[in-house]
Amino acid sequence: MPWGRGTRIGFQMSSVAAPHRPDGRVPNQLRPVKIVPDYLKFAEGSVLIRVGDTRVICAATIEDRVPGWMRGKGSGWVTAEYSMLPRAGTERSQRESARGQIGGRTHEIQRLIGRSLRGVIDLSRLGERTITLDCDVIQADGGTRTASITGAYVALARALNRYGMGQLLTGKVAAVSVGMVGGQLLLDLNYAEDSAAEVDFNVVMTDDDRFVELQATAEHRSFSREQMQQMVDLGAAGIRQLFELQAQAIEAAPGE
Repeated sequence: MPWGRGTRIGFQMSSVAAPHRPDGRVPNQLRPVKIVPDYLKFAEGSVLIRVGDTRVICAATIEDRVPGWMRGKGSGWVTAEYSMLPRAGTERSQRESARGQIGGRTHEIQRLIGRSLRGVIDLSRLGERTITLDCDVIQADGGTRTASITGAYVALARALNRYGMGQLLTGKVAAVSVGMVGGQLLLDLNYAEDSAAEVDFNVVMTDDDRFVELQATAEHRSFSREQMQQMVDLGAAGIRQLFELQAQAIEAAPGE
């Protein structure tokens, strides 16, 4: 499927610092983002999201069943599965299915995606249905979990709209990474920047400026309360721009 069918975004906010990054961006600039809706033929909703050189296929499946512990409650469920192709990175990684168990990182990301999507849908009105979001990373260059959340929301929205259930969405959700590299705050880190970051921070936010999750880790040095607030603000500004891109992809005509 040609990339031209997607929508591209490359917002540049007013610069917070003069120096440019290795890829030419200023510190508070998102990587180029492109979302291709209806990327898969058979899924109820699907997208291919590209964030810089990171690419993730997100698919939504709606099934008329719920986990056993939810039966008879009249409510629905949203869950997620996340995986990375063996050659998504610079070296081949073993498939988790070959190892016979899901790794801790994968389990953590799956739960994060599920929490993020459940935060913007009225499960009580979904009925006894399960929506599964499959996020498969086909190329990884940093920010795979945040790209998965941003793309999975579009896949979810398009699936619900397809079956006349769009009103079940209570808001939007998107995610982006922020980090501190060389003492400088950067938005939307690629792998090289993430590997060198003193602080790694993932922001998951809804469109009413509420947070689903803030994941902050000091890799090499601690950070102050003031720096934390600056990273939250930087991430929030980037996410507001992602909301615009999501809206364009959700409203795109089938096959557009």
